[in-house]
Order: sequence, then C-alpha cells, then structure tokens
Amino acid sequence: MSFRIAAYGVCFDQGRVLLCRHVAQSGDTTWTLPGGAVEHAEDPFDTVTRELFEETGYDGVVERLLGVDSRVVPAAVAHAGVDHQNVGIFYSVRVTGGRLRAEPNGSTVDPTWTSIPEVASLRRSSLVETGLTLARTLPATGHVTSTPVSGLIQH
Repeated sequence: MSFRIAAYGVCFDQGRVLLCRHVAQSGDTTWTLPGGAVEHAEDPFDTVTRELFEETGYDGVVERLLGVDSRVVPAAVAHAGVDHQNVGIFYSVRVTGGRLRAEPNGSTVDPTWTSIPEVASLRRSSLVETGLTLARTLPATGHVTSTPVSGLIQH
C-alpha cells in the first residue's frame, strides 16, 4: 500500500470556490482543491500556502483548520495500481495577493473561481466534497463521513 499526507486549501470569494483541474498521467482530468503532498520535514500548515502559490499564483493566509480526512483508494482505481491511503488536512485559506495563473510544468492547470452551485456539475475529486462539507459544517471533531465515489465524483 502506498501512503501520502497532503494539505488542501478551501478558498472562497463572493460565493465562489477556487478549484484547479488535475491532469492525471492517463490524461483523465478532474477538478480539485489547490493543495498537495507534504514534503519531508514540512509542516502541513506551510504546505497549504506553498501549494496554493505553486498551483494558482496566489498568496494566502490560513484562517483555520477545517479537519482531516483519511481514505483508502482501492488498487483497481488507484493511479499506481496498488491500494493507496491519502490523509488530507483541510484548511480555510484567504487569498491575500498574487495573480491567478496556471502551475508551470505541473499536473494542475486552469485554476478557476467556480460558483458553488456549478461545482455539482463538474467531474471532481472527492476531496472537493470533503473540503466544502468541512467548510460548511465546521464539525467540532474535524471529521465528516467519506464522500461516496461514483458518477462525477472521482478518487
């Protein structure tokens, strides 16, 4: 089984959420939240703003911890073909500056402010659902039920 710990930013502005299109090695695309893997010895608190800048060109400041999600992606659908556990740490992040642009030479493209109602019609990562649910409900435990993956919602 492979393992990854990652930090994701949930950024809102005037009824919109910031999403990025992730392009897999297979060419498949899904919309996701800005964020990514925590580097060796890096604090996830720092990861989320680093990834926000890398993927969108925006500077940001963490406003609060939203929660933590752990899920196992079955080998049959995981990109590497083996069971994969992803532990995601979700933060509410406020954009403070910068200029919107695509990630240079990266796997995420098209950073876009998307209206909240429009999100439901997009082919998106389950991370989007988790982040939006955490931001909407602010559970005291920092945990929400895992989003079922099917239809437009992907791993």
